[in-house]
Amino acid sequence: MKSFTQNRAYNGVVKGVVLDWAGTAVDYGCIGPVAVFAEVFKKYGVDVTIDEARRFMGLMKRDHIRSMFSLTSVNEKWIATHGRKPDENDVDAIFQDTEPMMVSSVASHSDPVPGLIDTIAKLREKKIKIGSSTGYTGPIMEVLAAEAARKGYSPDSIVCSTDVPSGRPYPWMCYMNAMNLNLYPISSMVKIGDTVADIEEGINAGMWVVGLTKSGNELGLTEKEVSMLDSSELEKALNRIEERFVAAGAHYVAEGIWECIAIIEDINNRLSCGENPMSELQN
Repeated sequence: MKSFTQNRAYNGVVKGVVLDWAGTAVDYGCIGPVAVFAEVFKKYGVDVTIDEARRFMGLMKRDHIRSMFSLTSVNEKWIATHGRKPDENDVDAIFQDTEPMMVSSVASHSDPVPGLIDTIAKLREKKIKIGSSTGYTGPIMEVLAAEAARKGYSPDSIVCSTDVPSGRPYPWMCYMNAMNLNLYPISSMVKIGDTVADIEEGINAGMWVVGLTKSGNELGLTEKEVSMLDSSELEKALNRIEERFVAAGAHYVAEGIWECIAIIEDINNRLSCGENPMSELQN
């Protein structure tokens, strides 16, 4: 039987995008999940900071909890409260409390990010399919997807961390989106997200990657809070986030989804010249 291989460089156009959810498509500032992590740790007598709760956003939620415990500061606070180091039983216990709390939270944090609905409409005009990946579990996404659909956002494919063997930074959610959407080659797809984990996921999948600085987890502010920031302080903060995203391998950095149509056009130009997402790594 003859195997199927890509024998030549792809020089067509972008066929699909894979969007993250909180901070990218909905929930400006990625507020919902942070509040839940802070609340659930407090239930166990440990007060975590916003930075500690945000640092691993984008990972599968169980991995997120495990990574929070890896922080010296959180580890020490747990020992001070419980008299011992946290273990996998504690990870499991916190996760079991996190999921139902997250289900309740996402319904209140499901508003589309400004520019999302218009961007999706323009992507569809270009015959670009819309995929999505998330660190949320299936039960959480059932609620969030229904709320987002009610407000006008319904991607063509939804893949959760619990649908694949491992979440980010593994590329499996991106690959499953490609299969669900029947898209090939991977170089015709763009991953868009607001965390380092998103960027690593897209790079590992071999997709073009766009990191979003202003609407997402890294800045971590609501739209109203952003509008109240001093312009010079905001610029400095966005520049710091951009540096982290570029260091993680992002091909592009934008403030929000509202800037991504122009990026898609630039990627189309690069594809037509024979470039691919891995070109920069190969040089």
